[in-house]
Amino acid sequence: MLQTVSPRPNPPRLCFIGFGEAGQAFAGGLLEAGIVEIAAFDTAATEERVREPAERLGVRLADSLEAALAGADFVFSAVTAADSLDAARQVAPRLVPGQVFVDVNSVSPGRKREAAAAFAAPGAYLDLAIMAPVHPKRHATPCLVAGEAAEHFIAIFAGFGMELGPAGPQIGSATIIKMVRSVMVKGLEALTYECFTAARVAGIDAVILDSLGRSYPGLDWPKVVPYNVSRMLQHGVRRAAEMREVALTLRELGIDPAVTEGVVLQQERLGRLPLQAEPEDGFAMLDAVRAALSGQQPELS
Repeated sequence: MLQTVSPRPNPPRLCFIGFGEAGQAFAGGLLEAGIVEIAAFDTAATEERVREPAERLGVRLADSLEAALAGADFVFSAVTAADSLDAARQVAPRLVPGQVFVDVNSVSPGRKREAAAAFAAPGAYLDLAIMAPVHPKRHATPCLVAGEAAEHFIAIFAGFGMELGPAGPQIGSATIIKMVRSVMVKGLEALTYECFTAARVAGIDAVILDSLGRSYPGLDWPKVVPYNVSRMLQHGVRRAAEMREVALTLRELGIDPAVTEGVVLQQERLGRLPLQAEPEDGFAMLDAVRAALSGQQPELS
């Protein structure tokens, strides 16, 4: 059962377009923080992965986009990168004055500006970038917000425990920080996998650990390696979609995304493996990944 704070006077009413991991995490945290009314619209609403969390949290699953939007003050778009522009274009003509569309999708600045162009009213579109995994902090995950209504949004939702930083009035100013940061964060995951898989095959993983430990003493490599590879196994497909947007961002900046395109391939390759692993599995997960990629039966304790 949810443990909530005392109701606040006139809390904003929310709508989520797309009710997957991010939507569920934000909704659950915000309900505990004092938000009272949340609706959601998801094309997979009849599937248990959407229906069960909505019922457990007390989120109203609407059977149409119009029904979900009715009465909402803020509309959070948390769909896939591929669907983000279509979602914005479907919602825009259905908004009424005063409603604000909050685009939390991991897409390029150009894609967000294109989405924002569908909204006629000034301040009706916000660019929100989620800057860390949504678990365990859920709605309190650090975020950046850009757009004309950014300060207004921050003033309201900081009171519900959201950790929000302003990124300026220009759409794309928040997401570009996330996209450029992901070059390193998701790229480092893929490099970690390649480096230590090669080291393990060559029988020199202890040597490489020692060498990198001396070169980068601030990183606990025995923990970093299994953590990074486990993230690829758990979220690689979604990360690959984000990295395609990162590559698009780099092209928008006039930069050839040669390394990033390789990261897309590795993230998706590992993300599609039928293999579950946790950081506690340690370096054995590298052997399991190799086995799975070669069609063998992977073994993890």
